[in-house]
Amino acid sequence: MTDYKLEARREALALSYDPITNSAPKVVAKGKGLVAENIIQKAKENNIPIQEDTSLVELLSQLQINESIPEELYQAVAEVFAFVYRVDRELKKPTHS
Repeated sequence: MTDYKLEARREALALSYDPITNSAPKVVAKGKGLVAENIIQKAKENNIPIQEDTSLVELLSQLQINESIPEELYQAVAEVFAFVYRVDRELKKPTHS
């Protein structure tokens, strides 16, 4: 008997929000497997904070690229952006030696 391990394929997506246009955030990239790994790598290379939330990724992955986030997901996405802004602010703080 062969024992098959089901390995979950990693999923990732990237969101974008432009406060100037004041429109809803959009999905600007998404993918599974190697594409997901590339999205994560690009985020790391550009010092973009990464938050892992498999439930939210599952919901948002149903959207198409450049599709705006539906209103019922605003709260969840707002929490992600709050996390990103906190991390960004911490990274920009001057350190005292």
